[in-house]
Amino acid sequence: MNPRAYLVPAALAVWATALAGLLWAWWAAPAAGLVAALLGGLVLRPWRPAAVAVVVAAPVAALWIGAQAHGAVHHPLREAARAGASATVHFELDNRPHGLRTSGFGSRAGGVDLVLVRGTLDDGGRIVVLASAARWRDLLPGQRATARGTLALPRGGELTVAVLRVRGPPQNVTEAPVWQRVAEDLRAGLRRASTALDPEPAGLLPALVVGDTSALPPRVVEEFRTAGLAHVLAVSGANLAILCGAVLLLLRLLRIGPRGCAAGAMVALVGFVVLAGPEPSVLRAAVMGAVALLALVLGRERSALPALAAAVVVLVLSDPELATDPGFGLSVVATAALVLLAPRWAAAMKDRGVPVGFAEALAVPVAANLATAPLVAGLSGQVSLVAVLANLLVAPVVAPATVLGVLATLLAPAHEPAARLVVEVAGPAASWLITVGRHAAAVPGAAVAWPGGWVGGVSLAGVLVLGYAITRLRRVRALAVAVVVGAVVVIVPLNVVSPGWPVPGWSVVACDVGQGDAVVLATAERDRAVLVDTGPDPVPVLSCLRRLGVRRIPLLVLSHLHADHVGGLAAVMAERGVGAVAVGPSRQPEWAWEEVVERAREAGVRVVELGAGQRLSWPGLDLDVLGPRADPVGETNTAVNDASLVLRATTAAGRVLLTGDIELAGQADLLGGHVDLRADVLKVPHHGSRYSSPAFLAAVRPRIALVSVGAGNRYGHPSGVLVDALTSRGALVLRTDRDGDTAVLAGPDGPRVARRGGSHADNGQGENDEERRLDPVALRLVAARRQPGRGVGAVAAGLHRRAVATGRTASRLHLLRLRGPARRRTRHRRQGDGGRRDPPGAGALGGHRLPPGRRRPVRRRPHHGAGGVARRALQPGEGGTSLAADAHRLAGGHRTGRAARPAGAVRVPPDRLAAFVPDLAMRTRRTETVVVAPDLAAVPRSRRPAPGRPPNPSTGIPPPG
Repeated sequence: MNPRAYLVPAALAVWATALAGLLWAWWAAPAAGLVAALLGGLVLRPWRPAAVAVVVAAPVAALWIGAQAHGAVHHPLREAARAGASATVHFELDNRPHGLRTSGFGSRAGGVDLVLVRGTLDDGGRIVVLASAARWRDLLPGQRATARGTLALPRGGELTVAVLRVRGPPQNVTEAPVWQRVAEDLRAGLRRASTALDPEPAGLLPALVVGDTSALPPRVVEEFRTAGLAHVLAVSGANLAILCGAVLLLLRLLRIGPRGCAAGAMVALVGFVVLAGPEPSVLRAAVMGAVALLALVLGRERSALPALAAAVVVLVLSDPELATDPGFGLSVVATAALVLLAPRWAAAMKDRGVPVGFAEALAVPVAANLATAPLVAGLSGQVSLVAVLANLLVAPVVAPATVLGVLATLLAPAHEPAARLVVEVAGPAASWLITVGRHAAAVPGAAVAWPGGWVGGVSLAGVLVLGYAITRLRRVRALAVAVVVGAVVVIVPLNVVSPGWPVPGWSVVACDVGQGDAVVLATAERDRAVLVDTGPDPVPVLSCLRRLGVRRIPLLVLSHLHADHVGGLAAVMAERGVGAVAVGPSRQPEWAWEEVVERAREAGVRVVELGAGQRLSWPGLDLDVLGPRADPVGETNTAVNDASLVLRATTAAGRVLLTGDIELAGQADLLGGHVDLRADVLKVPHHGSRYSSPAFLAAVRPRIALVSVGAGNRYGHPSGVLVDALTSRGALVLRTDRDGDTAVLAGPDGPRVARRGGSHADNGQGENDEERRLDPVALRLVAARRQPGRGVGAVAAGLHRRAVATGRTASRLHLLRLRGPARRRTRHRRQGDGGRRDPPGAGALGGHRLPPGRRRPVRRRPHHGAGGVARRALQPGEGGTSLAADAHRLAGGHRTGRAARPAGAVRVPPDRLAAFVPDLAMRTRRTETVVVAPDLAAVPRSRRPAPGRPPNPSTGIPPPG
């Protein structure tokens, strides 16, 4: 055994003691520490230094960590948090407020709305504060503040006594220490100087230098995670090693002695810790950076291992929460791999004739990635296959970019033009990092799905150990190499060259974009398709388009302007050739409309308004605009939803009805206008919300129902009541949260469905939903049978849990063939009814009362008379009122609300429409109204010409007929 590793057992004992106390119970910490001391003293008795280290360190950790865990569990605020009480607390900030980024939904834009602040109470207890970003983001570590809010229990694995949810601003805020103010001025100067670059490199440089990702687009973060470059965005030992190495090199060039060099490196180390902030991750990186500096820069491997073990002991004792911090584990494992594996592998490659520089450059990322792969797989549920190559490509530019970024940070307060010049010099390196991350993440199969949690991590570790053991056996080494090469030769062409997705002949694809909408409609040209909505985030929709091979989008339709439908607009216009952007009549919310106009103007793309009665055509695709048939009234979410564009696409697979987020009033408007709503495929309105009219579903009569919904959403989508209503009518219900990208294609006996495969995470359901799962065998049967399902209300997420990447796999495709209409009316069974046939008229759509246990009150007052009737239709137990007459009245066109807008509109010559959208190969066949957005943007809707008035000569907007 290595004589320098005598501190390693002590470090493992201290770490295990902290894990036991934090993850199990407070008394487990002293028990684990004492057991570790006893076993270590007996087992390591022949190795006296290691035995002494364990016997000393383990009891100290047991007493120290056990006392802290006991104090956290029995703190007075913990008792108040169990009761959800309100409290006023006085605390000192331990770190800078950390923004919590959320995807937009409805009228709420995506971004950082909340910040997480960690603080220390006067009695030493730790508290976490969740507060408004606008009011708390400017606070600094070391400041004291007072806050009042509602207490909640913290998550496990921490010494936090309570979580305080605060709505108001901080009170009684004291001044920050001078060094914190200086550090914040330096960071702000770097952010200002970085604006000399394009937005993405400008956001990357502060992240690369000080770990500030506030200005970094979420798309870049996701791409770096997929490519295995996420460590570049966090302050780690590599940052400190680069900085200290540059300082040492400079001091040696100046012929400074060893003591002077050591002093200069220490000053740089302490200054960088202050600059990045005294957060646990930064302190950990400081110690690990010193270890990496000793091991890699000074080449003293034999002294690095005890230093690493000592660092673990000191850090875990000073902050026991680091034991459960994934970043701490990754940092320790990666540093151990660099210390123990990388030098040996580099030497072995040099002995076989590999050039020295290439051997060292290859050994470092391979060792670090293989060592951390089990932890990454357990945390993220995926394994990056391009991480080694991506790290090799970025390694030459990370050090120059970091050094130049630090130099710009120091120059910014004194002379900002000089700092901007240095930033421009670092710009190509930052752009190269983004380019490598983007192209690496775009490689088919760049990240493969792997079981998450302890099972996934341990299984991958076992696979790596088994593979290493096999390669050590000479007799089976050749066989193992042959098997690996054969697997690569067979699997790579199947999954990369011909991955099986997209399925040939697809007509419609509902993209898995989370809690949002994005539907792709194919044209007769292979790389051209119409896109309806862009989802809440840019990464999922771009990934879907890339997998489908769509490069040109003649028309990008935004059904309405809610954040979960327009979030990916800018990225799609930047990455794909877009001919025009089409919108409906609503201009709410204002921030979304302004963003659409601005992004379209920047991309040189026109925005047109579509109206009911218009038809657009491409080879192989016809698009009819069915609604909205009434002008939008109000600015509420419901009013905006009901103003969604309703489109009927005629494709090779049949009719497809795209409904946006229309709710009951919008559906009643369509029914009252006697519109032909029949379709083979229905994009279910509003992500499967319960607010859908039975009369509307009866008018559509879909064979396939596509629900675009996000896994684990907190909105209760899709509603089990709606799913029951669809399946009872013979529709096959498919959900993007479980089926992934879902394609509809033509078949000899009707449409077929191909699923790419989605995440199988728990999905937040409505409170009345039953357990539902998509059974591949049952899906091949007639869709009239009720589908088993997923649990109710699984929406309890951690208040500040870390985001983990979810992997998607394209290897499992299920082709589903739907039988003809004659076979659709099968028996309708309920779960647990023993095969009993329901009586006529029973079920979600019948006119009978539901059992009292399934009745739920309506909490939303209808804004529309017909909508109120339809709302009750999907909650049939209320008051015992029969719904048959109401549904018949709605289906017959007896309106209770405002009159529909006349269907007629001014005809637009085909040449004029083609001039508006030069990339469109479409023909106008009926009455259309087209409005150009750059002109429309300057004209509020209240000032547009009324019916019968001549067009405005300054805008050219034709009046409606």
